Amino acid sequence: MKILVCLSVVPDTTTKIAFTENDTKFNSTGVTWIMNPYDEMALTRALELTEQDAGTVTTVTVGLADTDAVIRKALAVGANDAVRINAAPMDAMQVAKEIANYAASEAYDLIFTGRESIDYNGGLVAGLLGELMQLPSINVVTKIELDGNNAKLERDIDGGREVVNCTTPLVLSAQKEFAEPRIPNMRGIMAARTKPLKVVEGSAQGNTSFTKFELPKPKQGVKMITAEEAGTLIDLLHNEAKVI
Repeated sequence: MKILVCLSVVPDTTTKIAFTENDTKFNSTGVTWIMNPYDEMALTRALELTEQDAGTVTTVTVGLADTDAVIRKALAVGANDAVRINAAPMDAMQVAKEIANYAASEAYDLIFTGRESIDYNGGLVAGLLGELMQLPSINVVTKIELDGNNAKLERDIDGGREVVNCTTPLVLSAQKEFAEPRIPNMRGIMAARTKPLKVVEGSAQGNTSFTKFELPKPKQGVKMITAEEAGTLIDLLHNEAKVI
């Protein structure tokens, strides 16, 4: 079994967000970069599957050299090898094309992504990747069981869970509950230094440009309304907050 796990590198959730160049570019100065949490879940489940039934796990990342440290963490956790497509990620279509171009000749049985990256929250790569590679694509998967080349998956839908049966190869995106991320141990960290990290040049072009970024307005103080002044509350919600 060959599994490809798509990893994105994102700012830590404690990062203070700021912009440069007249609010058209994210300011990366001093930012701590981490593996996207949903991708971590995908990686862990991929490792669990190959431990149950012999196989290999490869990670692929679209990014520049500054992502190598995070990629090495994936190798420390247990991935067999890694690929970095040397291109700055510009949008979901570009990322999906880069991964599809690489994976087309590699005959992977399963391709995992996270449901979305926690920076842009687009959630588009898995679906685009499935279309580009002409493979089934199942989104927000919480559970997978394999029986040969048959996969039984559970996924979130509005109001409940759906069970999907599909044959491999396929693409899926991992939702919460898919797996509990692993913490690399010292042995894994030492082994990661010698595991292969292959760099290939990117070729796809991004189609997105950013006109302006804006931070949300600062939170305002809370107005306390007594139970006897329900009318005042309704008036504030209607005329000031404008939510009703």
